[in-house]
Amino acid sequence: MTRRLHLAAWTMAASLVVAPTLMAEQQPTAEFEGMTEVTEVLLDVLVTDKQGNVIVGLTEEDFIVEEDTGAPVELTGATFYSNRRFVESEARAEELGLSFDAVPVDRFFVLFFHDQRQDLRQLGSQQLDAARYAKQWVDRELLVNDYVAVVSYGVGLAVQTDFTNDKKILKKAIGDAVLGRDAGRNYPSRFPPEDKPSLLRSLPTGKDLRKATWDIHHGLRLVGDALGDTIGRKNMLLFSIGWGTVDEAVTFSPDVRYYGDTMEALNASNVAVYAIDYVSTVEGGGSLDRTLNDSLSTLAKDTGGQYFFHYVNFATPLTTVSEDTNGYYLLSYPGLYQQGTSGFRNVKVRTRNSNFEVRTRKGYTYGAS
Repeated sequence: MTRRLHLAAWTMAASLVVAPTLMAEQQPTAEFEGMTEVTEVLLDVLVTDKQGNVIVGLTEEDFIVEEDTGAPVELTGATFYSNRRFVESEARAEELGLSFDAVPVDRFFVLFFHDQRQDLRQLGSQQLDAARYAKQWVDRELLVNDYVAVVSYGVGLAVQTDFTNDKKILKKAIGDAVLGRDAGRNYPSRFPPEDKPSLLRSLPTGKDLRKATWDIHHGLRLVGDALGDTIGRKNMLLFSIGWGTVDEAVTFSPDVRYYGDTMEALNASNVAVYAIDYVSTVEGGGSLDRTLNDSLSTLAKDTGGQYFFHYVNFATPLTTVSEDTNGYYLLSYPGLYQQGTSGFRNVKVRTRNSNFEVRTRKGYTYGAS
């Protein structure tokens, strides 16, 4: 009989990999020699149709999950979570394989505004436009169980507000973020109560925050690390034109010193990056700016998010993110690795129905860090 995860078991999903349990006296396999350890791997997966509508009613039998070896793993659970209550009949819920009494889960968003006006002069008006639409998004799209934090990155990371669903606070924080206004140092006096979700509580305090984030990779990685204690899927809405190195042939390449650690930190904390490209509505964006956006599409793909570059105004990507995050599946399966080792394991997920679109993070970290 297949084992399904219940809502109460969601506390296990603070990270992709829960604490390992030693498998004593297990016979060595062809893959490993000596003792092995097992973790329960938890992957949050978005499944939509071609039009972007969330697909419900799938079970573990509908998914195919492969790790680096290419061999499919055996799933032990596939549970659907939503931020909304099911409003149709109990019979319809049973038909779709849903729990009629399921409690809506909280959604967590981080609005991350990358201030790059010194790199592209036209961005001043674009950032103000992004702020205007982001404020409208707060008014129109946020539900009572949605929590949003607002951060910005200029010469260092700044937190305009910790997680809150107070729309007045959020709209002021958005305005401050696009203008580069720092809300003040990250001191414990700004922390929310212990029973509330928090980004600030896990970040360096005082001047150490800016010192630790002298590069955009470090800012993103630090936010990713800080979100590890917040249970559930986190959605980062990253406004940027991209970053990185472009060679003489106008070819982008990620910074090998920092990109891997940044991507793995976001994946380890279940952070999906929805990258919203400033340049797509900026007149006169040059080839350099067009090439830098590869950094945005790569990060979005590797973390199970989405990259937006063709849109009429910022309302389109913002609304799409709201719809995209209305529901997702939590897949679980046992992962094996040799005792005392650590690393990053790539994962591919697809459904048996080839008409469905599937998005998930690139992989997970295993073993002691």
